[in-house]
Amino acid sequence: MKQNNLSVLFFLKKDKTNKQGTCPIYCRITYLKNRKQFSTGEFINPLEWNAKKQKTSSKTIANQQINLQIEIISANIKKAYLQLQLSMVEFTAEDILNFYIGKSIVKEVGVIKYFKRFLDKKEKLIGIDIELATWKKFNYACSQTQDFIKWKFGKNDQPLSKLKLQFLHDFEYYLKTERKQSQVTINKCIQRFRKPIKEALGEGYVDKDPFALYKPGKVRKEVVFLTVDELKTLETFNIIQPRLQIVRDLFIFCCYTGLAFNEMNSLDNEHIVNGFDGNQWIQMKRKKTNKPISVPLLPKAKDILEKYLATTSSLLPRMSNQKINSYLKEIAAIVGINKVITHHMARKTFASTVLLYNDVPMEIVSELLGHSSIKITQEYYGKVVQKRVGLEISNLTKKLR
Repeated sequence: MKQNNLSVLFFLKKDKTNKQGTCPIYCRITYLKNRKQFSTGEFINPLEWNAKKQKTSSKTIANQQINLQIEIISANIKKAYLQLQLSMVEFTAEDILNFYIGKSIVKEVGVIKYFKRFLDKKEKLIGIDIELATWKKFNYACSQTQDFIKWKFGKNDQPLSKLKLQFLHDFEYYLKTERKQSQVTINKCIQRFRKPIKEALGEGYVDKDPFALYKPGKVRKEVVFLTVDELKTLETFNIIQPRLQIVRDLFIFCCYTGLAFNEMNSLDNEHIVNGFDGNQWIQMKRKKTNKPISVPLLPKAKDILEKYLATTSSLLPRMSNQKINSYLKEIAAIVGINKVITHHMARKTFASTVLLYNDVPMEIVSELLGHSSIKITQEYYGKVVQKRVGLEISNLTKKLR
């Protein structure tokens, strides 16, 4: 019997012929050029054996029973082979034999199989520790990893034990050349892939961390925000259309609070509290990181809240992010700001123009933004600080002339 790379052969062990003149019938399993053989427990006279057909040539009842037993063994080996194909990433001829005789075998856990197990656990934490959008990003990373393994190895999965540094380099190459992704998108995907692999390392499925020597591709990060003059222009420009007025107000509110769209859109009375300093603060959890954030309610943000106090059941008018970004493009054209304005730019403007340009320390900026680590703040806004220092030195140079 042959199926793909599997071969099952029945033959006689003539060197073990007994006193009755019969010799044992052996079965040899060959898979991926590896062999494993065993005795079937059947004996036959060599003169009654047809080596070409791998069965007895005699029509006696005893020999017909031997032929039936050979067919049963062959069918059971085929069944074991097919079951292993469904349940395991890779297996050997020895695994097929062990499965056939009912001996337990150690299953190799695959990268995708473990990733999906990781996703199943995370799915139960949606709304508790993570957001659905975050889970979907991990799920997409899993899908891309599976596509890469199919492209690279021609399989649906690859053993975790074979996960090495080269796998990551090849994965990055695939995303860059086949998927045409930018470096920042590639880095995000591999960063998400790292999460389940760290868990697999802790559970002993991986001997060495393949990420230990991996360095993500460098990305030139440029923070785009509104300058002091652009922000002032946006605040004072006389916009006639009511829908654009609302979007302008929502944008400016976030320029002075740093709230991302999800936090702004879910802002309610319970999130406004009296702080230790006697001023009002926004206190809520950032949906992306689940980290608590506390932001002082600056005068301009407070004015916008009071403006909509009697006109809406929520603190602010609610609108989809897509619609807000569409209207912001109109607003930019009307007021003469030559930048592609999105809602997220308000958060960057808060960090840069409102905080860092007014000498607020980096660690406080990080806390107000609700970043999970100050390294993230430094990575994105370090150049803003350098620019601020450059302006101060320039002013100092003018004074010293």
